[in-house]
Amino acid sequence: MRVILFGATGMIGRGVLRECLLDERVSAVLAVGRAATGVSHRKLREVPHDDLLDLAPVEGELGGYDACFFCLGVSSAGMKEKEYRRITYDFTLSVGETLARLSPGSTFVYVSGAGTDPHGRAMWARVKGETENALLALPLEAYMFRPGFVQPMHGVRSRTRLYRAAYVITRPLFPVLRRVFGGGMTTTEQIGRAMIAVAERGAAKRILGPADINAL
Repeated sequence: MRVILFGATGMIGRGVLRECLLDERVSAVLAVGRAATGVSHRKLREVPHDDLLDLAPVEGELGGYDACFFCLGVSSAGMKEKEYRRITYDFTLSVGETLARLSPGSTFVYVSGAGTDPHGRAMWARVKGETENALLALPLEAYMFRPGFVQPMHGVRSRTRLYRAAYVITRPLFPVLRRVFGGGMTTTEQIGRAMIAVAERGAAKRILGPADINAL
């Protein structure tokens, strides 16, 4: 399969990129984003683009792919709703609507988050929930991944300073946390492998929590 990847320089995106490059089922990966991944691989091609609200300059590169793994996201901490919505909803729907037109019926996997709720009281949960619903209404095979606590694997690191510090502090506790929270935890490796599995054969439901991701 041929895969488009958005957010390849983020923590989850880097994990997904690694699994795509390792998996024989994936024949090509197109990474679209502002920054270079720093990865060199025969299956990987990168297209630099910094305005996801205007995909016209790169639209000719985006057709003919089997799946899109959308891992682009931002923490809502300290953000006003208007700016958070622009990045979370507007960017995502710009890509989703473009791919629905270019490759209708292709798979679109969106990294959302545990606790997402379009009617929730928390701003981030509401915006992500609205994003999910809008994607599910498009003519795509759309799947929403809602990971909880994500353990970075194989040298992958979060780009958010606060999260990096939290991972350093909690790393020795990962085995204990896994026993305590079980299905509420997943890893960057498991998310990447689950995305490939969904693109290959689909899943029983469109909204997938940590336990569902791990099972895939």
